[in-house]
Amino acid sequence: MKVLLDTHAFLWAISDSARLSPRGRAIFLDDDNQLLLSAASVWEIAIKLALGRLTTTDPLGDLLDREMKANGIGLLPIEVEHCLRLTDLPFHHRDPFDRMLVVQAMAEDCRLLSTDPVLDKYGVQRIW
Repeated sequence: MKVLLDTHAFLWAISDSARLSPRGRAIFLDDDNQLLLSAASVWEIAIKLALGRLTTTDPLGDLLDREMKANGIGLLPIEVEHCLRLTDLPFHHRDPFDRMLVVQAMAEDCRLLSTDPVLDKYGVQRIW
């Protein structure tokens, strides 16, 4: 299964947080799944670090490199096609990062691992 990780799902999975659902953890740990992290999530994490709303012991680049390699997570870049799809996306959700994840999940035929039920309004295959 091809799975796009929402930012919080990625952070909770790599930190072994109890906030990640049992199903989410099983999906994250299943080597048969193709896990993806969006460049939008990297951007969101960088902003949270800069604002002091998130802390890490390692520089972000080192953390991403280590965790993505260790967990077999691929990087999903933001393509022009993804941006163009935003023009037709209803405003069920105002968060620009979540909106990008929705269009990427649609465009790349991914399921979206996220706790956010508002994303269901878009018809994406959200799993939690």
